[in-house]
Amino acid sequence: MENKQESRRILDLAVSTGEVLLKNGGEIYRVQETVTRILEAYGIEDYNVYVVTNGIFATVREREEDASSMVRYVTIGDVNLQMIEDINQLSREIWEGTCSIDEAYERLEMYKKKKLPDKWMRVLACGMGSAGFCYLFGGRLYDSAISFFLGMLLEVFLFTASRHHTSKFILNIIGSAIVTAGALVLYMAGTGIWFDKVIIGGIIPLVPGVALTTAIRDLFGGDYLSGSIRLMDALMTAICIAIGVGAAIKLFQFVTGGAVLI
Repeated sequence: MENKQESRRILDLAVSTGEVLLKNGGEIYRVQETVTRILEAYGIEDYNVYVVTNGIFATVREREEDASSMVRYVTIGDVNLQMIEDINQLSREIWEGTCSIDEAYERLEMYKKKKLPDKWMRVLACGMGSAGFCYLFGGRLYDSAISFFLGMLLEVFLFTASRHHTSKFILNIIGSAIVTAGALVLYMAGTGIWFDKVIIGGIIPLVPGVALTTAIRDLFGGDYLSGSIRLMDALMTAICIAIGVGAAIKLFQFVTGGAVLI
């Protein structure tokens, strides 16, 4: 019984660690390698691990009396590179034998409770990213300044709407429409902005660039199911952004009698 409890504890640690990685945007091969290395580091040699984009399936010592199995459903979340780096460091120390099971559990729980940067910092970072991409895509400094404020407005909207657990696809449609409407209102007010560049910069925080890159890496790594799921998620996000921008532009064209020309 003691051996079974120990092997199950090790399995739970490995799967929980992989779950945190997967939820924060880790690639499938990274999650798979992390789970297997933790099992091997604590003496588990007979194991099977299968990881997909939204789930982890694992068994240890399947042919022995202390056999254990575990299934975890993982929702697709936002990418958190700091969390991925923390978990990678933890798994390295476990593999090197410098971290006991109890210490690993403590650090894993600490990482789970680790707070994200303050909201005002994230809002400011979103605005700076929007301004930078507006300038990168050909906007002027004046246009970048407008994108800066629209990017912050978008992040404030996402913070507010996320409290109501709204579908992310609806958030992408409404968020991109808000940015587009803001740019068009300023354009119609005679500010002289290049509204197309401002819109591009403003919607950049919604663009699933990391998700798309991860999907392609999964596909090239042979994880076709996981890669297809991530790719579909990224494409659906892009479609929602296009719907929001297009709907706002068409609405302004209808209201202004075609004053806004694309």
